[in-house]
Amino acid sequence: MYLLVKRIADIISSFCVLILLFPFFLIIAIWILLDSKGGIFYTQTRVGKNKKEFQILKFRSMAVNSDKKGAITVGQDARVTRSGRFIRKYKIDEFPQLLNVILGQMSVVGPRPEVPKYVNLYTEDQLKVLSIRPGLTDYASLEYFEEQKMLGESSDPEKTYIESVMPAKLSLNLKYVEEQGLLVDLKCIFKTIGKIFK
Repeated sequence: MYLLVKRIADIISSFCVLILLFPFFLIIAIWILLDSKGGIFYTQTRVGKNKKEFQILKFRSMAVNSDKKGAITVGQDARVTRSGRFIRKYKIDEFPQLLNVILGQMSVVGPRPEVPKYVNLYTEDQLKVLSIRPGLTDYASLEYFEEQKMLGESSDPEKTYIESVMPAKLSLNLKYVEEQGLLVDLKCIFKTIGKIFK
């Protein structure tokens, strides 16, 4: 019953947000186009439920082909555009993923989907996070809200991510998998909103 209610809530809430904020998203889209060369959106392969890969959708916040220089964004990354710095700060770049939610590839609340490169490093126990739909936010997203800034302080960001950040986030992801429920989801949503406007 929980999964059915959650799926219905995901679809209804995603449609409502996309419709209500469409004028705002249109302004963001125009700013992105005027700010740097490239399209409005950025897609990247992520691993979803049951190891099924899908294309995650974001507002483009970096220069075109920036992902060829690494999947991790750190500190004051020079690849991030002016508009990108703003939309990343307030997590606006993530809103197009509501389309991923409507398509059933993601949920509003759930473990953040990872790129295949890092999923290939998961242990058998960590792979349990792929038993549910990935989401826009969860325990790990809240705990590592300033992840980009933290990695920027490391002399080897990717090593820090793989050896320290990723295992810690996966531990929190697994905690969510065990505790998931409507009340937990609502708490994650409201705490995320609070983090954004803090």
